[in-house]
Amino acid sequence: MNKHWSIVLLAVLFEVIWVIGLKHSHSIWAWGGTAFAVVFTFYLLLLAGRFLPVGTVYTVFTGLGTAGTVMAGVLFFDESLSIAKVLLLAILLAGVIGLKTVTSHDAKEGDA
Repeated sequence: MNKHWSIVLLAVLFEVIWVIGLKHSHSIWAWGGTAFAVVFTFYLLLLAGRFLPVGTVYTVFTGLGTAGTVMAGVLFFDESLSIAKVLLLAILLAGVIGLKTVTSHDAKEGDA
């Protein structure tokens, strides 16, 4: 994995943090941390978009962010996990992985 995709994964991590913060922030400090995570997430996304295909980056970002947020809810906040949720997350991740896999080498150069 190259450093640009590592930046996308870091953006995904901060996305999960700020989405959780939107629901669970109850103080000015928590809201400040959430706002920082939002800004930092989109800074990282813009940075990665300079070097990678924007459509693929955004798909990976939103897909992994969605899956990460669902899993964080299950692991840290006792949200329910059903077979349907697992199946739908698997379909989502298959789509993200498929799109990443079929992205042509020329598109990965992506300076345009």
